[in-house]
Amino acid sequence: MDLLATCKERTVFIDGATGSELIRHGFRSETCPEEWNVTHPEVISRIHSEYYAAGADIVQTNTFGGTRAKLAHFSMEGRVAEFNSAAARLAIAVRDAEAPDKLVAACIGPSGRFLKPLGDLEPAELRDIFAEQASALAQGGADLFSIETMFDLAEACLAVEAARAAGGGRPVMASLTYGLTARGYRTMMGVDPKRGVAALLDAGADVVGCNCSLTAEQMVELVAELRAATDAPIMVEPNAGQPRLENEQTIYDETPKQFAAAGPAIVAQGANIVGGCCGTTPAHISALVKAITG
Repeated sequence: MDLLATCKERTVFIDGATGSELIRHGFRSETCPEEWNVTHPEVISRIHSEYYAAGADIVQTNTFGGTRAKLAHFSMEGRVAEFNSAAARLAIAVRDAEAPDKLVAACIGPSGRFLKPLGDLEPAELRDIFAEQASALAQGGADLFSIETMFDLAEACLAVEAARAAGGGRPVMASLTYGLTARGYRTMMGVDPKRGVAALLDAGADVVGCNCSLTAEQMVELVAELRAATDAPIMVEPNAGQPRLENEQTIYDETPKQFAAAGPAIVAQGANIVGGCCGTTPAHISALVKAITG
């Protein structure tokens, strides 16, 4: 499957949340999600399989926190290559066995650290952090990169540059997280969609988009702003509602049907790739596929 060509022909579907699916299979927050690629490979494979069965054209590797900066929280910063390459191989194996015409995206999330002057990182060091992860994911065989849930535009651009350099021509998708403020849609750092799109494309992204924080209904107008800023493919991954705590667990209340209801409007505003973020499950993706394709 050629991602960029297919985006011109039809809506492409990407998977939903990984974290909530891990929790459903017994994961606990005090452990490292990426370590499960080697300690619980059957669980990771099952999650990928369920998303493909739900209609996803793309599944994302279990590597959202796979940089050495994030793995350092678990004293596992020396296992970047092991965890990331294992994650890519797991997803590729499921794809080859069950959905050979589909794709595997190498997931890269924020580092959890800040560039100077807000933090202690120089741009070159942060780029190297992302380059290490991107190289391992490429070596594992992933088809493309998915850089997502980025709050800092400068960090997102460094991740795009690193993925582009390591990817050997693989497509790069880059998604910022926006909130709805009194001034309109803005990232945590105050970046508006027009500026975000321009910077990500200049850094080398093939696909730009938005994910997390907002619900599908809240993202309809955001997609329109993104489309007004570019002719490039747009990826959209809303949450299944807003989170709330219940018995010390994070709950997202939107049912698959409620989540999927805004899907056709999101596509009508110009989205090419749609899926889900926090709280979404294979059932949410299945409902989204049906709502959009009929």
